[in-house]
Amino acid sequence: MYKFFLPLILLSMSVSTAALAQQQRSGTPEEQAACSRDVQRHCRPVIDQGDFAVLACLQQNRDKISKACDLVLKNHGQ
Repeated sequence: MYKFFLPLILLSMSVSTAALAQQQRSGTPEEQAACSRDVQRHCRPVIDQGDFAVLACLQQNRDKISKACDLVLKNHGQ
């Protein structure tokens, strides 16, 4: 019976970790809303290149983004 539960526990841990990582990477709906207009305005060319490219773009345009989006970046140590 132990052989059955160990893989189940490991599988549930990996699924939980992946879900947590996804949430942390993309932000809450409120954080996404705070930056969505800035992403569309300043970072449209890199949207399809992934979250890290969008983050780099927002950082490069820091002086142009909204205060709300700037606060999101600051809250995440960026």
